[in-house]
Amino acid sequence: MVGIVGFSRDGVGYVVVVALAVCLVCSVLVASAATFLKPMQTVNAKADRRSNILEVAGLPSGPDVDVNQVFKDRIEARVVDLSTGDYATDMESAEFDQRRAASDPDTSIKIPRSQDIADIKQRSKYAEVYLVNDEQGNLKTIVLPIHGYGLWSTMYGFLALKPDANTVEGIKYYEQGETPGLGAEVENPRWRAKWDGKKVYDGNGDVELSVIKGSVGKGTPNAEYKVDGLSGATLTSRGVSNTIHYWLGENGFEPFLDKIRSGKLSAEG
Repeated sequence: MVGIVGFSRDGVGYVVVVALAVCLVCSVLVASAATFLKPMQTVNAKADRRSNILEVAGLPSGPDVDVNQVFKDRIEARVVDLSTGDYATDMESAEFDQRRAASDPDTSIKIPRSQDIADIKQRSKYAEVYLVNDEQGNLKTIVLPIHGYGLWSTMYGFLALKPDANTVEGIKYYEQGETPGLGAEVENPRWRAKWDGKKVYDGNGDVELSVIKGSVGKGTPNAEYKVDGLSGATLTSRGVSNTIHYWLGENGFEPFLDKIRSGKLSAEG
């Protein structure tokens, strides 16, 4: 029997043509679905990011909360030039994508090996910061995006500081691929709670905050700068420390935070 013109249904040619036709139809359907769903995925990703920012800042962020409205009412997003610590007034935060900027030669820098303690190879010249206001409009919290390598993965998160730009308000990792039950405990709320009230900079202005091996006790020297290590996850713990030291150091947010502390820069700019 002849099916498709020129091909017998019992022949190899017929089978190949049908298989190709099915593949073509499926690829068109998949491409169409991806195109259709992309705007929705973008919106969901934006909402998820905002939810994480609200959570680390101690603002309502649950499933019953209008995340976008709370974000609009309480948070101002600004793009910072990391080399100067000043706001990049010519850049709109709504259009800025730090990961994309980090992969663009025009908006990124390669990090010298001697400085790359977070093992991220290169970074954007700019970063988006989130200034959280209280109900009276006063600066309450500064939320900084951070990322660095752990044992198996680059870990992305947010570090929240109080208005003194030195005291930790909270930390939240939202993307990581560390070992479940060990390094992945960076997402555990009980471990995250141990960061509250810790200090970043010592009296000389150096980054002192670190995750130690073991636990912080009453007799631990300089306990205000130390956080309990993750049990069985020494390299992940070290990665978190290195991430903090890089992003809060002179090649990260230190110039910006210095200006916030000195009053040279305000939430309004």
